[in-house]
Amino acid sequence: MAFRIGVDIGGTFTDFVLVNDGSGVASTYKQLTTPHDPSEAVIAGVLQITAAAGINLSDVTAIVHGTTLVTNAIIERRGCRTGMLVTKGFKDSLDIGRESRYDLYDLRLEYPEPLVTRQRRIEVDERMLHDGTILSAIDVAAVMQDLAALVEAEAVEAIAVCLLHSYVNPAHEIALRDAIQSRFPNLYVSLSSEGYPVIREYERWTTTTLNAYVQPLVDRYLNRLELALSSAGFAGGLFIMSSSGGTLVPATARQFPSRLLESGPAAGILMSAYHGGVLGIDHLLAFDMGGTTAKGAFVVGTRPLKKYELEAARVHEFKRGSGLVINLPVIDMIEIGAGGGSISRVDERGLIRVGPRSAGAKPGPVAYGRGGEEPTLTDANFTLGYLNPQFFLGGRMRIDREAAAAAISKTVGEPLDLDTARAAWGIHEIINEDVAGAFRTHASERGIDSRSCAMIAFGGSGPLHAVRVARKLRIKRVVLPPAAGVMSAFGMLVSPLSFEAVRSHLVELDALTREIWDTQIQILRTEVSEVLLTAGVAETDITFSCVLDMRYQGQGYEIKVSLDLPASDALLDQLQAGFEKQYTRQFGLVLKDRPIEIASWRLEASAPSPAQGFFRVNSYVPGEAKPKAHRMAYEPDVGDFVPHAVYDRYSLPPGVRISGPALVEELESTTVIGSAASASVDDHFNLVVEI
Repeated sequence: MAFRIGVDIGGTFTDFVLVNDGSGVASTYKQLTTPHDPSEAVIAGVLQITAAAGINLSDVTAIVHGTTLVTNAIIERRGCRTGMLVTKGFKDSLDIGRESRYDLYDLRLEYPEPLVTRQRRIEVDERMLHDGTILSAIDVAAVMQDLAALVEAEAVEAIAVCLLHSYVNPAHEIALRDAIQSRFPNLYVSLSSEGYPVIREYERWTTTTLNAYVQPLVDRYLNRLELALSSAGFAGGLFIMSSSGGTLVPATARQFPSRLLESGPAAGILMSAYHGGVLGIDHLLAFDMGGTTAKGAFVVGTRPLKKYELEAARVHEFKRGSGLVINLPVIDMIEIGAGGGSISRVDERGLIRVGPRSAGAKPGPVAYGRGGEEPTLTDANFTLGYLNPQFFLGGRMRIDREAAAAAISKTVGEPLDLDTARAAWGIHEIINEDVAGAFRTHASERGIDSRSCAMIAFGGSGPLHAVRVARKLRIKRVVLPPAAGVMSAFGMLVSPLSFEAVRSHLVELDALTREIWDTQIQILRTEVSEVLLTAGVAETDITFSCVLDMRYQGQGYEIKVSLDLPASDALLDQLQAGFEKQYTRQFGLVLKDRPIEIASWRLEASAPSPAQGFFRVNSYVPGEAKPKAHRMAYEPDVGDFVPHAVYDRYSLPPGVRISGPALVEELESTTVIGSAASASVDDHFNLVVEI
């Protein structure tokens, strides 16, 4: 029997799933995250879940791991002391940025500080032209002298090598890397020509400095994790979830740690796409809500929408342009600071605000009794009767509901002259509206009508809010998979090994020949294949997908055009038709008199998905479809507490139908079904709510 474990580290809880690939049976576990060292929770959890299953850790063939380590390091500025080698005259590019204002009328705009401070940047006297011709040769020895002084003065641990036009000709960057590794073998080195070699130096260099900034941190973390797992008896393969929806081996994760930026959320979205494919849902909104954030992503035709640029560490909540611009392949999602740990308060306008600040795992919500004093969304859900204090985490965690209610009354109720229940509902409903508003904006920017979608909801807090959020978005069908509270951990186990590479090479479409096409694709094919072949994937099992950045000549903005491989003989016609279709969709017209050009070429290599079909959670033992209890819980359509039938999710058989108001409890979460909704259980044990 082959066993695999999926691990998703969140801001409050770390989730675990153990799957027997022979039988398809899965078991789940959830415990508080250890923020000081997330690997502690990982080791403790894998030992706990294997012991509960009656197996040894040596019986596990693979552990797939998603982490928020990189994201937290950027937000909290806990990366290493990083230096930068940059072409002379471009030392201030990180500070200048895009020269755009994210708020035209704010005279006190703030931007995130670059990850490399100005005194740690060394100018390199070299120059490469835009076509790769060397205009000014590099004096490597002189650069090493300057670097030695920087290492001594600033004690830097990593170096980002960022030279102009290195995406065309990386010779100077490679020469510097070789010299650094020879003279300073303990320094970590990241090249802009290696990580993401595309035009536009600002975006390329911020991505490279990010990679260098977190590389020592990720390397040390993976070393601790691998050593601890090995000491506990694990001899299988360790895989790391990337932001693009695929997994990486540790060696690749160490080389490109920036690709772990949205590691955990990507897995849940990919699992939603997997469910959508099995259930035959072409358009869906994946809604993930945990302890710290809420995420939403659209899946069209069983494939999550992707993007190739994101912003990290925004200083002005969620205003575009107020963060560090990172060029990486990532699943296209909207993320807001709304989760179970989101702290509520009354702002200066006398209005209830919830989040984005979170109580996290420590001290956590007031109800946890771990020192938290500020009321959170989870405290509101206990106060409203949606969560059962005696059944939280299956009864493993002691809950103080009275303390939660008292904190809400003191912080929100009394200042606004509201009773405790009304104040708690205000906290709950504001989060619903914040999430729905973010999803509306995301849908309109992507040209998607959310009313035509079904919703798949998951995460520890997702089922609590899904029906209400869907109602606001006029979505009529909500699917809650089995063990929805740990679905991102399940997503780790359906994610294939994959790696994507990009290369900027300007070619006018009219001048594109089959020879040029084959040359560019083969360069990328060799690069991405090598990563998977090294990981042990058979060459015949690797599939490829291609995306081109195309534009009208002279424009500074590209359109993404996907193309099936291998390309047909009608390649040029397909490219022009695909570009004009995407351009019309975005701008409403085409420019017939302007030549079209390819700016960048992207190729992704993927191994087969390890998924074998639907997993069967071992806790599910179908029985009688009768409520196990009734509990008073808040019903907004009535404006008061009313009896809610409480069902055990694990005993509900396929075909059963439930009318609201009702609560469906499971170990990791609870689904709230309002009076205007009903639910049924399908053949795969999904809870399907109709609104």
